[in-house]
Amino acid sequence: MSNQDSDRAVDEVDVAATWEGLTSGPRSQLVDVRTRAEWTYVGIPDLGPIGKRAVLVEWQTFPDQSVDARFVERLAGELKALGVQLDDDLYFICRSGSRSLAAAKAMAEAGYRSCHNVLCGFEGPLDDLRHRGSCSGWKASGLPWLQG
Repeated sequence: MSNQDSDRAVDEVDVAATWEGLTSGPRSQLVDVRTRAEWTYVGIPDLGPIGKRAVLVEWQTFPDQSVDARFVERLAGELKALGVQLDDDLYFICRSGSRSLAAAKAMAEAGYRSCHNVLCGFEGPLDDLRHRGSCSGWKASGLPWLQG
């Protein structure tokens, strides 16, 4: 698959559409690609109310921030264990939407045909006071989440 094909295979959806897709799609999955530190100290999406859990696989390692060369392999293994098929909806989330877009494109190149990047991510952009989590994104939208 060319880069152009993988770009077309990934769309961007807001958190409300993400929640709807996770709720209505029995095998749809939320893939949180942030670091372990972020999951622990910032929190994770809570999919318990819909009988699911977020799949947690780091795109970049902390603290060096290098992309995990085995990301696709690791995530594919997690998805296979959950019974996810290549056509099932995968929603990728990070802090604000950049790492998750790269991760979604990598999985689209690996053959997953329904990859979605969650716009504004878990915390959203910085507000006027340079704080995250208040303007947009998963937390600011009032969707369920847990502190690690």
